[in-house]
Amino acid sequence: MSYYKILGLNSEPFSTSPDPEFLYLSREYDLALTNILIELRLKRGLNVILGDVGVGKTTLSRKLVKELNNREDFIFHVTLNPVFESEKEFLFTLIRNFDIPFDRDFREATVSEVRDVFEGFLLNQTLKQNKTVVLIIDEAQKLSQETLESLRILLNYETNDFKLVQIVLLGQLELYSRIIEIANFYDRIDFKFTLNPLGFEETKDMIDFRIRQAGFNGSMYLFLEEAIKDIYYYTKGYPRGIIRICHRCLRALVMSKSKMVVDRQLATEVIEKDSISRWRHVTMPQNSI
Repeated sequence: MSYYKILGLNSEPFSTSPDPEFLYLSREYDLALTNILIELRLKRGLNVILGDVGVGKTTLSRKLVKELNNREDFIFHVTLNPVFESEKEFLFTLIRNFDIPFDRDFREATVSEVRDVFEGFLLNQTLKQNKTVVLIIDEAQKLSQETLESLRILLNYETNDFKLVQIVLLGQLELYSRIIEIANFYDRIDFKFTLNPLGFEETKDMIDFRIRQAGFNGSMYLFLEEAIKDIYYYTKGYPRGIIRICHRCLRALVMSKSKMVVDRQLATEVIEKDSISRWRHVTMPQNSI
């Protein structure tokens, strides 16, 4: 039996999968999501979400996708690994992923021809079909200069009132240092937001939210506040770290058979083991046995 069943849960509360149902909407996450949806609705063009590793950008993108799925006037595609050998490959990927008819051999087509086909698609969808076309790019720090330039050109497609394609970039902090050097790309950003780690109270609320979301309806807390404090200070409020440690705490709770809740002692033991494991992972040579 899975550990979460033993604890009276219907599903795993601390899965590492970016399930939007388990996204705790802190003030910052809610602010970011609300503003992106407003900008997309107004068709303002370029939105950039920045954040350190493990802060929850991918989960936020999944929440955005869920919101767009519920709106019939949006057409969107999510790119998870934006690494392209050339501008033509990037543009043809858009053609393929948006299911746009293309009657030329890709190898023989020019960049200009592929771009014209995509522009025709944007014009048809936005002006005739009254749709909003959205391109969401996760891990955007991987974008090459050539692809960034291609995105800049796409943002030139506009009417007197709005942009024909809406772009949402989610990337690590180094993305900002790259795009700020491209003046004619940077000044096209309509909404920019940096996600920060959670505070202590938000960490506590996030843990409780995910447990309740997983089906727990008990009157008591599975994590005592003193344990949450240790988890918070160890993870520095990064959601990915919180999720990892909380999962191991619940697993240890089931294995202990002598505790009813995650207390400070149990959390400390889990944190110490995690710290040793991560230290070994960083310092052990790759060819060690």
